[in-house]
Order: sequence, then structure tokens, then C-alpha cells
Amino acid sequence: IVQFGGQTAVNLSEPLYRTGRQIVGSSYETIDMAEDRRRFEDFLNRQGIPQPPGAGVRTIEEALAVAKQIGYPALVRPSYVLGGRAMEIVQNASELIRYMAPALELAEGKPVLIDKYLEGKEVEVDAICDGDEVLIPGIMEHIERAGVHSGDSVAVYPSIGLTQTEIDLIVDYTRRIGLGMEARGLLNIQYVIMSDDGESSVYVLEVNPRASRTVPFLSKVTGVPMVRLAVKCSLGQTLKEQGYEGGLWPSQPLVAVKAPVFSMAKLVGVDTYLGPEMKSTGEVMGVDRTFPSALSKALMAAELALPPSGGALLSLSDRSKPDAISVIRNLHEAGYRLYATEGTAAEISALGIPVEAVTKRLDEGHPNVIDIIENGLVDCVINTPELGRSSTLQDGFQIRRTAAERRIPCFTSIDTARAATDALLAGSQAFNVLPVSEYRNTAGRANEG
Repeated sequence: IVQFGGQTAVNLSEPLYRTGRQIVGSSYETIDMAEDRRRFEDFLNRQGIPQPPGAGVRTIEEALAVAKQIGYPALVRPSYVLGGRAMEIVQNASELIRYMAPALELAEGKPVLIDKYLEGKEVEVDAICDGDEVLIPGIMEHIERAGVHSGDSVAVYPSIGLTQTEIDLIVDYTRRIGLGMEARGLLNIQYVIMSDDGESSVYVLEVNPRASRTVPFLSKVTGVPMVRLAVKCSLGQTLKEQGYEGGLWPSQPLVAVKAPVFSMAKLVGVDTYLGPEMKSTGEVMGVDRTFPSALSKALMAAELALPPSGGALLSLSDRSKPDAISVIRNLHEAGYRLYATEGTAAEISALGIPVEAVTKRLDEGHPNVIDIIENGLVDCVINTPELGRSSTLQDGFQIRRTAAERRIPCFTSIDTARAATDALLAGSQAFNVLPVSEYRNTAGRANEG
């Protein structure tokens, strides 16, 4: 059984198959179809299921040709890799050439996929397939837009921002993928939703033919024994024989939030910037009746919660400044003192909010951004570099590292910062502490007082 050992076990499916060992559950053929980027692209085309424009390539020349056709930014993704290794969002041909070399090396002869990067709403699904039916215990919506690795994202169950049409499409695509691949057992599928003038399009980002890190999370909050069902399906027993039907499991009367845990303070020299390559070392969950309460619990457990009052340092990229207005207003309403680098300070001042401008150039006097952090004047840092490995990513490295070493929450995604400041304003007035089974039990609502 390889589907419970993560990417390492999945990568062993080929040598096991070649030496005649029996793989229980999804076959090597199914696994290779999902993992080989070029085969996966062909499969989705045959199914008529949308995916971001792109193609599998084996050389830098092919990569440049595909990227020129689909346009930048582009996402570079090797096959058969763990935790998004060598996965990058590239902005131009120079960055693509630089990052194709490690991607090709990691792919070990397998295709590398060059996709058009779609910065939409990301959604994650874990499903169980018996060959005839597909059971979806739950749909998880990511707080961060696509581009942050799923293991590093804050995610919520049940989804809070999806329309019924989007949910129906996700359920339909998940069923067609599971049956079309002849999967047996667990599948993890990641989607991105793009909205334009009220019209939504759902694209498949990737399919993992194995258990994901969200299986224990969904099992606990839905009450569906996913591992037991998947093992029995792998051994030939149908979902119906186990007392379950296909389709989307009914949403539970609770909200559960998954938040990543990082060990950045212990990893000297590692950049805390979140991107397609996974950097978290664990995760926590917060469960309650409402999203703000569940989010507050999750952020507290992950040591990302903001104190009721304090100071914040902001250094924002130009493209994130419009989205940051609500974050800035939240911090001001909470009574936070605001410090910001020159360009960001100008935006905050234009909003009529008091701010102290601080230089980010470490050789141009004091106090600079590092002094502000080291002197204990701020309780959180919001630093959003431009997409890709641009100069802004390097400029903010010292800010992010200093925050990590002082164990100050540092947000590099404006979506995460918005969630944290929303939780700050919500406070803990809706808090309650109950066993998980009580949250799943609708009768528990009457006993909360």
C-alpha cells in the first residue's frame, strides 16, 4: 500500500511495479497518469476538464517556447516531487531559464509542466474512490490565493466563499477524475477558481493519487473514517458495502480552520517568504461555530495571532497595496501604531491614517526597519514582495528573517494578513470550548451556554 506514505511512497510505485510487486489500491498506471505532467495534461483534455494553459517539456528550449505562447507569469512544476520542490512562479524568460535547470534535474527525465499562473481562489478536495463511486467528505477553501503551497496555506471547511455552481462543478470534476483514472482509495485534488464579470471558471491544478496532509483534518471534523474506507476500497470493497454513498458529504454544523506551523526561527538563513515551495513543518486546527472564532483559535495555536494592541510594520509591493487597504484600516481600528517603508507610508497617509515612515535601506541611517523590529516596537510584520524572485524579494529578506528570529508573526500574503486582522477585530467574544463531537452534533448548539 503506497497511498499513505506521502510522495516518497508514491515514488516507489514504479520500482515496485517493475519488479512485479502488487500495489494495493490505485495501480502504478493510475499513479503515473497523475504524476507525469504530460500524461496528466492529456488525460484532462480527453475528459474535457479545464486546466491552466500549459504543456509538459523536457528542455529549456521547449520551456521558453511554451512560456512565450501562454504568457508570463508562468508556473514551473516538475513531476514526482515532494512539497513543491523546485516549483516557481517566473516573471520572464531570464527567471525561467534560471529555474528550469533544478526543475529538470529533480524531474529525472520526467516532463516538467509550464503552466500559465492563475492567481485565483484555490480549493482543495480529498476524495475516496471505489471504482464505481466517489465520496467527497469535504471541500476546503484556501484563504491565500493560488501561488502559496497548500501545506503553507490557511484553509477553511466548509468553504465560505464558493457559489453552488462552483461546488457542483468541483464535485462533478472530482468524480470524473476519480473514475477516469480508475483510482482505488484516496485522491487529493487542487483547483483554482477564476471569476470574471460574475462568471466563474474552475481549473484543475493537480491530482495527488494518495492521502494528503488534510485527511486527518477532514476525518476529524466530518466524522467520515476516511482511512478505513480507503483501505477497504483498495482491497475491493465498495463504498456502498461499507454503508456510504458517492457525492459530497453533508456539511457539518461547524467551521474548522487549518493553519500552518513554521519553524523559521530554528532554520537559520531560510527565507520566510511563502510561495509554491512548502516551508511549514506542521499544522494546527481551530474548530468553532463561526469562521472568526475558528480562525482565532487556529491562529493562536500556530502562534500567528495578533495581540489586542501593539505596533505593526508594513512594507508592501505596489501590486498588493490596493488589497491592503482593509488590512491597514483593521490595524488602525484596533489601535495599532503603524510603521511603514517610504512608499507604503505614503499610501497609509493618503488614507488619513497616522504612520511613521521608516527607511528599509540599512545603510541610510537609523531607525531603519531592522531597528524597529529589534527594539520591540512592533508585534507583527506585513511584507509582500512582488511575484517571482525579483529584487523586492531580496530587499525584504532581512525584514522577514529578523521577524522570524524574534518570533514575531510575519505575513507575506495579504490574504493571510487580512484574515489575521479580521480575527483581531472579532476578538474572542464568540469563543467557546467543546469536544469536537459536540460541534458536529447539531443538538450541541442548544447546550453551548
